[in-house]
Amino acid sequence: MIFSASRRTDIPTYYSEWLCSRLEAGSVCVRHDARRVTRYVFSREAVDCLVLWTKNPLSLLGRLASLRGWPCVFQYTLTGYGRDVEPGLPDKPELVEAMKRLSEAFGSERVIWRYDPVFFSEAYPFSWHMRCFEALTKRLEGITRTCVVSFLDIYPKIRRRISALGLCGDSGQARKALLAAFVAMAERRGIRLSLCAEDVDAPGVVHAGCVSRGLVERVAGCRLDVRPSQQREGCRCVASVDVGAYGTCGNGCLYCYANQDGVPVGRGSALHDPASPLLVGRLSPDDEVTEQRCASLKSRQLSLL
Repeated sequence: MIFSASRRTDIPTYYSEWLCSRLEAGSVCVRHDARRVTRYVFSREAVDCLVLWTKNPLSLLGRLASLRGWPCVFQYTLTGYGRDVEPGLPDKPELVEAMKRLSEAFGSERVIWRYDPVFFSEAYPFSWHMRCFEALTKRLEGITRTCVVSFLDIYPKIRRRISALGLCGDSGQARKALLAAFVAMAERRGIRLSLCAEDVDAPGVVHAGCVSRGLVERVAGCRLDVRPSQQREGCRCVASVDVGAYGTCGNGCLYCYANQDGVPVGRGSALHDPASPLLVGRLSPDDEVTEQRCASLKSRQLSLL
């Protein structure tokens, strides 16, 4: 089983106590609608990879002992944008140090740096990204081995929010030129550059899923029988179970699709109980709960390689 925690909200930042409680309990519930819930029951041996998505793991650092022994990999978003774009995040040097702590605890191959999303505006033009990426690669040398880059997708739910940024200069040629420069900067620091669901190309750039077969098999230490996620067109990730909930992240990033316009950021957090099997709310007698006992995806086929 591959668990994702979470593309829908920053669990390491806001719900680390709940996460560690669920790992200890060996079960987690995910709500699909007003009545339908799935309870996933698992053991350590059944979990092949635990993907932790975060922009700010500071609150998780004191709980790393609870994660040791679990096959963790971190998808760590770190950009240079200011609080006009990412209002809920602490200063970037603090986040670099937190990333270093994760790398020391789990290894540089298990801390994936996400420079994501890239957009061009008057405040953040092409030249700014060149300077910012160069500075970050210098700071992150030896801390990470992979950088995932993707460009901003204008989802309908963020269109009003993102209009304040004054987007401009986003052409295929600009993207290609930026990627070519990023590849050179990253390679000098021993970092591989990978693209997430993008149709632009540049020499030296690898097209791979964020949660790729290669990544989860390295973390699991064996071959896995995985299937494609088919989350969106161009996505090359393998399927995973996401345990998060939309509308519950307090980071408040303008480009994020997880919180809709007009919905208070973190609206679900007031209903959060660290002891509940659900990230938001509690089970009720009216819920239709389906139990799924998780099993490892370890391949039963003999490899000759």
